Amino acid sequence: MKKGTENDALRETLIFLEKSAKRNKAPVWSDVAMRLSASRRSRTEVNVGKLAKVTKADDVVVVPGKVLGAGELKHRLTLASWSAANGVAKKVTKAGGKMVSIRELVGSNPGGKGVIIVR
Repeated sequence: MKKGTENDALRETLIFLEKSAKRNKAPVWSDVAMRLSASRRSRTEVNVGKLAKVTKADDVVVVPGKVLGAGELKHRLTLASWSAANGVAKKVTKAGGKMVSIRELVGSNPGGKGVIIVR
């Protein structure tokens, strides 16, 4: 994993995810760290519309990249991502869901059980 990024917050998050994966025996966090460590150009970008298609109500989703605002969400979900475009949080909360940081998601679900990685 490349931890040589100039973004201190990203570097700290990558280290946190790797430690959490080892401590909790949860390979999902290691996978998220690997995908986040990709170059900015290669990092995942997912529209809200895609999230609506690939998830169902009450799913817990992590996007190892950026969530973009195109599309509508009709069901409740918990969404964590590295970053999100303006208006994404409003769409998620309007549908009855919530947005959390990746660290908050790891804190509330250290084992990563039921977490879906959307890319």
